Amino acid sequence: MRHLGVWSVIGMFALTGAGDAQVAIDNPPLPAPGRLMDVGGWRLHLNCTGQPRAGQPVVVLEAGVGDFSVEWSLVQPEVSRFARVCSYDRAGDGWSDVGPHPRTFHQVAYELHTLLDRAGERPPYVLVGHSYGGWLVRTYQARYPSEVAGMILVDAGEDNPLRMLPNGQVVRASEMGASKPIPPVNTSTPLRESDIPAAAFNQMQAGARASVAGANSGPRAKLPADAQRMRTWALGRWQHVAAAVNPLRAPRERARARRVAARRHHARHAGGKRAGRRRDRGAASSRSRRVGGDVERRTPGDRDAERSPRSARSTFTRCRNHSTGPHGSSESSVRTRRCSTGPRTAR
Repeated sequence: MRHLGVWSVIGMFALTGAGDAQVAIDNPPLPAPGRLMDVGGWRLHLNCTGQPRAGQPVVVLEAGVGDFSVEWSLVQPEVSRFARVCSYDRAGDGWSDVGPHPRTFHQVAYELHTLLDRAGERPPYVLVGHSYGGWLVRTYQARYPSEVAGMILVDAGEDNPLRMLPNGQVVRASEMGASKPIPPVNTSTPLRESDIPAAAFNQMQAGARASVAGANSGPRAKLPADAQRMRTWALGRWQHVAAAVNPLRAPRERARARRVAARRHHARHAGGKRAGRRRDRGAASSRSRRVGGDVERRTPGDRDAERSPRSARSTFTRCRNHSTGPHGSSESSVRTRRCSTGPRTAR
């Protein structure tokens, strides 16, 4: 999260789209490997490889914050040997145009859904979410449950991380943004450069320039040369900063998705299973859960989360059920499975 200071400045302004067309002021160093699809006045880059197979889901790769499709350069070719697999660039990153603001989880999920549909990549999907992308794929499953055959969470964001406020106070992510309304999904008015106040724009540019130095540090040094070149270019643009501006930071969105998921679950499991669910909720209310070293009591909201759809279950070896999202920065709450290929170590 390199641009929190810049994001705070942006959050002070109402960033609404104007009617003028987007004009690129620079060009990427490499041509897009996939297709640029219009999703409502802005284009997103989608790169799908591998042959579709009857009865087999399409694998959809969701990168972490500040990352885009090139992050999967070493993974996608291997997956494409046995499955249809798609990576993409969220609005503002990589080869994609800037999209509407704010960049809420619901907004991103809508755009991915629209992108896949217009590109003709039909469900079911197996969603792979890395880090921040783990919250996004959980949101997608909550909004479009019938499209998701399974999820793989790769070092996904914690359920309820601690956050430090500007005044130094430390709170849980679920406590942030509780009084802020969630804006509806914007389907037609992407952000324009002319919409951004000069002071905020200057800070965005400064933040982007500062990101370039570490664009390919750490594990990213193992990426192919073209992927590193593309990252250096993309991270140096103001659009990269704008790509992740979400002042809500998810708590309210998560709660709304949780309520929707609970209602869907009730509708599908009405009748004879009610008594069993009441017993489950009663047991859940007396449990405590350890999160980040702290013991937190279960709340009615947590029990709602446990009643969310289970359609995201997949069959893996060495897996165990894992309830994602009841407390944290994800906006959805689903029952999924956490898998490993070796002995499980303490986190």
